Amino acid sequence: MTIRNQRFSLLKQPISSTLNQHLIDYPTPSNLSYWWGFGSLAGICLVIQIVTGVFLAMHYTPHVDLAFNSVEHVMRDVEGGWLLRYMHANGASMFLIVVHLHIFRGLYHASYSSPREFVRCLGVVIFLLMIVTAFTGYVLPWGQMSFWGATVITSLASAIPVVGDTIVTWLWGGFSVDNATLNRFFSLHHLLPFILVGASLLHLAALHQYGSNNPLGVHSEMDQISFYPYFYVKDLVGWVAFAIFFSIWIFYAPNVLGHPDNYIPANPMPTPPHIVPEWYFLPIHAILRSIPDKSGGVAAIAAVFICLLALPFFKSMYVCSSSFRPIHQGIFFLLFAECSEVQLARRELRGRGFSCPTPLGSRCVPSRIA
Repeated sequence: MTIRNQRFSLLKQPISSTLNQHLIDYPTPSNLSYWWGFGSLAGICLVIQIVTGVFLAMHYTPHVDLAFNSVEHVMRDVEGGWLLRYMHANGASMFLIVVHLHIFRGLYHASYSSPREFVRCLGVVIFLLMIVTAFTGYVLPWGQMSFWGATVITSLASAIPVVGDTIVTWLWGGFSVDNATLNRFFSLHHLLPFILVGASLLHLAALHQYGSNNPLGVHSEMDQISFYPYFYVKDLVGWVAFAIFFSIWIFYAPNVLGHPDNYIPANPMPTPPHIVPEWYFLPIHAILRSIPDKSGGVAAIAAVFICLLALPFFKSMYVCSSSFRPIHQGIFFLLFAECSEVQLARRELRGRGFSCPTPLGSRCVPSRIA
């Protein structure tokens, strides 16, 4: 049997034929730009987070008396531990940056339109899983921001009618954020990335079932080329640019997005003057705190995600892309500017907000945007 015949014989095997269908011969619109590379970049980020997270878990101790020191042990005593930790901590931010760009690209080109409604819904579910994973991971270093962030965010569940207080007690594993809470968050943070992998594979399979959108927003089976080698080269360019940017970030500014209070061991006695979450939670946090009533804030956040889920089911034009729809362009850039403004405004928070339960009673948490 010749080498050529052997190659085609291998491609007929169950696993190799599936990989060939999705990664090599997948028909792709020929006019896809570099903006379509953020999906594969998100996959790279997910792999980085899982690999570094597994190695960090080998040295982490999920106990309130030992968690903070175990992180310091990784940073100071484990060979290469500082690199693993900075890759994991900043990798979360990088992952969210890539996914936000992926989402905004989909909104601009209306990639959620028929027949890709299911793809969009899976994407929203993945985004929610990412938020929960990032939050549970932020609690694990057990610094001041970790402790009080866990206290404030988990207490939001009390806004749910009837069962809210029960859910909060279940999340805490008691009547305050303590050792049981840390253990639960560690277990969830270890489990959720693997669920993310499964959801991402479903997302990719659904996309390949219905076909990719393109910058023009007009579907045509005539102007398509195979994914390999053309878009491998484009993706490779994006991966190299990502690696350069990520390396500069890790080696020269690893703490630029961190909060200095999280280098202080968790202490339930003093409340930090301003409890501010990570940058990727700022728009959600601003929506929550801009409404005086806690239940109203939680309802507003739920409404945002319901709108994201419902968006694909609104009737759209035959031409989906914003390239030929100036009104849609204006709405998109207004949305982008509003999200950016809310995020920047939230960083300048001042004032007082609603009370939340703490181990020492009810405390007032800063909330109003100046």
